[in-house]
Amino acid sequence: MTETRWLDEDEQRAWRSFVHMQEKLSARLHRQLQTDSQLSLSDFAVLVCLTDVPEESLRVSQIATALEWEKSRVSHQITRMERRGLVERVDCPNDGRSAFVNLTACGRKAIEAAAPQHVETVRTVFLDHLTREQLETLEAIATKVIDHLDAEGS
Repeated sequence: MTETRWLDEDEQRAWRSFVHMQEKLSARLHRQLQTDSQLSLSDFAVLVCLTDVPEESLRVSQIATALEWEKSRVSHQITRMERRGLVERVDCPNDGRSAFVNLTACGRKAIEAAAPQHVETVRTVFLDHLTREQLETLEAIATKVIDHLDAEGS
């Protein structure tokens, strides 16, 4: 058995600050979306995935991969969004076990209405407080960690 590599004070402070920041940002963005557009952060994430592709349609498995969610979580989320008319699920003609999720006109309207205030909130609670150099450093750090996680497999 290998010995536990406990965090030193600097590492612990950095890690806890990062986790606390991430939690506060997520909570603030969730509240803003709920208040301004009646969308959850999860709704918004799915809508972004769909609007990022020209066909505005993805397989459930593609959404799960893009968001790093379990397929069952995506399926439950899509069911909730279908009830509100934001997306529609269409069976894949070539594979009876798979389905496509299509953005509806209602979903397009919802994300177009939500995006301006959402991006303003991202700016005011996060981006406006960092210099360009800090943003570059943040991107480099995030890319390094993401590349390691991708190489390791999820």
